[in-house]
Amino acid sequence: MRKYFGTDGIRRIANTELSPELVYKVAKAGAYVLSKHTDKAPTILIGRDTRLSGTLIESAMVAGFLSYGANVKLLGVMPTPAVAYLTRKLNADASVVISASHNTFEFNGIKYFSNKGMKIPDELEEEIEEVMESGKLDELTAVKDKIGVSEVRIDLLDEYVYFFRKHFDDNIEKYNRPDFKVVIDTANGATYQVADKVFKTLGINHVIINNHPDGININDKCGSTHLEMLKEYVVKNKMSLGIAYDGDGDRCLAVDENGEEIDGDKLLAIISQYLRKQDKLAKDTIVATVMSNLGLNKFAEKEGLNFIQTKVGDRYVLEEMLKSGYNLGGEQSGHVILLDYNPTGDGILTSLMLIQAILESGKKASELGSIVQKYPQVLINAKVDSDKKYDYEKNVEIKNAIEKLEKEFSGNGRVLIRPSGTEPLVRVMIEGKDKEVIREKAQKIADLIEKTFLFPFPNLLVDVYLSLMTNSVKILTALFLEEIMNAKKFGKR
Repeated sequence: MRKYFGTDGIRRIANTELSPELVYKVAKAGAYVLSKHTDKAPTILIGRDTRLSGTLIESAMVAGFLSYGANVKLLGVMPTPAVAYLTRKLNADASVVISASHNTFEFNGIKYFSNKGMKIPDELEEEIEEVMESGKLDELTAVKDKIGVSEVRIDLLDEYVYFFRKHFDDNIEKYNRPDFKVVIDTANGATYQVADKVFKTLGINHVIINNHPDGININDKCGSTHLEMLKEYVVKNKMSLGIAYDGDGDRCLAVDENGEEIDGDKLLAIISQYLRKQDKLAKDTIVATVMSNLGLNKFAEKEGLNFIQTKVGDRYVLEEMLKSGYNLGGEQSGHVILLDYNPTGDGILTSLMLIQAILESGKKASELGSIVQKYPQVLINAKVDSDKKYDYEKNVEIKNAIEKLEKEFSGNGRVLIRPSGTEPLVRVMIEGKDKEVIREKAQKIADLIEKTFLFPFPNLLVDVYLSLMTNSVKILTALFLEEIMNAKKFGKR
């Protein structure tokens, strides 16, 4: 089990759990691991989102990199996909994005990218941790003329704008129609400047909202994780389409003209149809994660497309795409990877592909969104002790309950149990035709997991203990133990 890196880099509360001292170590160890294969002083790019702690984390990272002897280019506020693109464009040895993505402002995080603009694999993250814990960081200290230097390059945002003009100018500019109006929610995050520049450059009729970051309002009741404001704006102002990005700009969700959500699964379906019509969908395949809705699978079956699922995390989607030669993949959350353009999720890129698909089809967003008939989905978190998150896999009672339920579904539902990568939770996700039925069944399995792995004493010991008591003491003890269970279940201390 890794100590620092989770499913999407390091993500913790800034200046406490993610202290400047820890960041310094992560930077120094990371520079060493990621620059092993270069015979010159490595160059590392750093981009960040708009949260208050960004410059604090950035300063500690710069210190760590320079101390190792790496040179740094500071990109300022920059979307994650822009950093990935610029890493390749500038032939940098590695890059870092300082962001906690969709989390609230008090969190921050660190994501490493390789010289190819891709999130580094688990093995490299583990190697960075090993170096951090080895006690050898002092040996990696540069001296005299080997100390690195930093350079501010906020001008490179325009390079990212040019990337879109290069790829979309011929296709999009002709769709500058007064009757097609788009509203874009930048979540007060990393896309707050560049999204407007891109859409203006391409001549798309648009309005920008939530583009006034103050360091604290990132993802605050806005963006891809909070669509309520966008939905209301679309309907009230009779917009053709609403677009929402997350804090670091690698996710995109949409809202149709009726205020209905178009999530990542629907985006994958719409874009797959669009690419296939142009004979540009590699191997007629969509790559998604096990969290994608069963409706996307059924859509793929109906359309004669191959549908491949990976474990949760866009890095694993990308790994499968690279391994097998696919060019479209993503997650329900809105990470969509279009590998012909960029090797990471790119919110702006996804939204432009969606706009092209809508306009070239001559249909409304709602009509395209309806091509996926989503199955009701329920997600319930079971609270467990952190060191027992994976024990459910070995429990016979839980395994039997899951197998019995899957047999009942007969292909029209599914059960997915997944430990959280960052919290003491086991996520119970069930899909099926009847939402109330699956909610009840999900709750039963979640309760079973909590009962088995949250209870403070082994059940056998409790049984023996109670057998030695008088009836009155048994009742009092049972009530006491029940109170402990409830306190744990609801997070009381």
